Amino acid sequence: MEQEAASFDDHAFAPMVSLELNVAMFKSRWQFCDKITEYLSDILGQGHSDPARYSNFLSVATNELIELAFRSTSEPGRISFSLYRSATVNRLRIAFPGEEALGRNHTNARSSEHQPVPGAGTGYLVLKSDGTVLLSDLAAIFRATIRIEKDGGQGIQIIADFPSAEDFR
Repeated sequence: MEQEAASFDDHAFAPMVSLELNVAMFKSRWQFCDKITEYLSDILGQGHSDPARYSNFLSVATNELIELAFRSTSEPGRISFSLYRSATVNRLRIAFPGEEALGRNHTNARSSEHQPVPGAGTGYLVLKSDGTVLLSDLAAIFRATIRIEKDGGQGIQIIADFPSAEDFR
């Protein structure tokens, strides 16, 4: 998927499912990451000729993004996981409260500029030792567009657009 992710409020996307949890409850058990991943991945697989294969493949990326949110939020409030579908793209959106973490910067996994994104706790969301953002690896493997943005004035959102085509290799 070479094009930039469509804007979040694009009317071409139909809502599929949304799950909202209290951040404290979500962070109380690491296993919630696996349960939420399984639930969302099963829904993503619906409508495909081989739903188990598609959902299993995308569960890897979905799990990494959910775990990223788990590690990145420490603010009180709500965390939401939403799936949307268009004719060619499945979109996962994870929104959670965060301090003024992003300012004017954002990370786009398709961009050639990989800027660290400040987060709660350790200072950065996910960085390899060489300083490149791990999200770019996920984007390349899954032919996805993944970005992290400021969500209004008080939160962070992770938006991942996955092609709905089933020709993953």
